[in-house]
Amino acid sequence: MTRQIREQIDSLIDAGALAAGTLLPSERDLANTLKVARNVVRGAYEQLMEAGRLTSEGRRGRSVSGGSSGGTKRRSTKKASTGKSSKSKARKK
Repeated sequence: MTRQIREQIDSLIDAGALAAGTLLPSERDLANTLKVARNVVRGAYEQLMEAGRLTSEGRRGRSVSGGSSGGTKRRSTKKASTGKSSKSKARKK
């Protein structure tokens, strides 16, 4: 099942049906939709991340990789977000 999900998502990316930056459903949502165990979806997502097809967006979830320029933009956005949350945490303490 993991392989089938991975191949389907990979095919959707290749066909352009999932554009760069598109957020994928959460592991739980996709698992419930497909009526499979959450670990099956997690395995597929992790394999796609290792292959460079997906990137982690932290709490937002996983998205389709956009190449080197898209990745750079996302990283800088993450740093800005991380800085804001660090300030928020400092205020809470």
